Amino acid sequence: MSDRRLRAEQLRRALQLFAAALPEEQALEIPTLFPAYQAGRTYAAGEYLTWGTNAVGDPQLYRVAQSHTSAPQWSPDSNPALYTALGLDSQGYPIWSQPAGTHDAYRQGDIVRYNDTLYRSLLDGNVWSPEAYPEGWEVYRHAEQP
Repeated sequence: MSDRRLRAEQLRRALQLFAAALPEEQALEIPTLFPAYQAGRTYAAGEYLTWGTNAVGDPQLYRVAQSHTSAPQWSPDSNPALYTALGLDSQGYPIWSQPAGTHDAYRQGDIVRYNDTLYRSLLDGNVWSPEAYPEGWEVYRHAEQP
């Protein structure tokens, strides 16, 4: 391994160690920094990892719910006893979060939970909350409805 590549990998690992201490809201802003799920790895409760993608195409972030050694049949999306999906409500809808820019803005048709209501974006490039720009959203349904 080249010296340059080794330094880059060590820097990434240092950033991952720093990021592991972040609160959930901040961790959700940088999901690509966290390692991807691996079968056969020992996970500690509270660790962050990624598996698959979320509704806006970013890596889906999970927090380990209980310490364990992972197995292929225990993927994060199929085992809520071991992994908690972050940024999603109990029905699997993304919780609205402020996009950083057009690259992660909501697209027309995206559905998000904002407070206790599900909203559908009426436009592409939507970076406003339903409260800040109601014209950009329509009520999809109240979140407690089936």
